Amino acid sequence: MLKLCLLTAFIGHLMCWYCDCLITYTPDGRFSAKMLNDNEQLSELFMDMPLKRPMRSIMLGVFALVMSFCGFLALSEWMRQFSSVYAFIMLIGAVLFTTCVIPHHVICGLVEWLYIKLGRTDDARKAVFDFFKKTSATMIVCYTGLLIFSVAFFIAVFTGTTTLPKWACIFNTLPLFLIISPFKVAGSGNIVNAAMFLALAVLI
Repeated sequence: MLKLCLLTAFIGHLMCWYCDCLITYTPDGRFSAKMLNDNEQLSELFMDMPLKRPMRSIMLGVFALVMSFCGFLALSEWMRQFSSVYAFIMLIGAVLFTTCVIPHHVICGLVEWLYIKLGRTDDARKAVFDFFKKTSATMIVCYTGLLIFSVAFFIAVFTGTTTLPKWACIFNTLPLFLIISPFKVAGSGNIVNAAMFLALAVLI
């Protein structure tokens, strides 16, 4: 059952990575946060972007993130046999991450959909950017939760608390993200989470 949950999370994060790509790459190029200050550049980027892409990202991403929760929950429960403290901390992190990453993902797709739907005007840009800033608490909490989970899991493996070899601590969101982040790959968080769950499904 544990391996099934880990593989479910692996597939879920691959699906969510696809959802990230749907709203990051447009027919006219790749979105960059720097464009948020230049509506002319932003409007040109989304000129040929079909509305169905951000909507597909929203809907599919919700299901994908629920699938990913299976893996976080399974790892927290697996940790309980070695340390109830680490297990509890990981569970708290997993719950914070999942309950807030889902609305954050929806918001990311929604602001893009609304910007296009409202005609890609400067007023539309200001409105959706203001909406994103005022709902940024979901982003802050979800990544805080992921950090809590990752640090607790890393320490537990590195200190030999679990039956995993100490070198397996590399298969963790935090170190994998630090390795991949310089390459600025779209959806890098989902890529490293998918890699973590796949590796752990083999090792555990």
